[in-house]
Amino acid sequence: MKNNDKIEEMLLTGKSLDELIRLKMQQELEDEISSAQTVHEKYVEVDISKVPKELIFSKKAVFKVFNKTLKTESFITGVQADGLLGLQNSIRTQILNGELSVFMCDDAFVKFEKIELEK
Repeated sequence: MKNNDKIEEMLLTGKSLDELIRLKMQQELEDEISSAQTVHEKYVEVDISKVPKELIFSKKAVFKVFNKTLKTESFITGVQADGLLGLQNSIRTQILNGELSVFMCDDAFVKFEKIELEK
């Protein structure tokens, strides 16, 4: 309703249609610039039970992989960790519910490390 009131107010001012379009475009541009300049605060979450389910196996999530054979550590994304799970659906469900943050596959231990979230 407020949007219609603004339009009526603009039309009643006696301005031409071109000028009204220009004003509308200018207002939209200013709104976009102000939203782009707002700083989104980010924080790192290490507790898997506090992470939204849809983000656990995403590119934002970081998992640590410890290779038992080679004794090496590396980091992978949530998408790669989901691939390592393969057909282990019961473990996947436990991870998504926040009940489990570590799993084993072949010769590696995989542990949820962190994810960067916006406040």
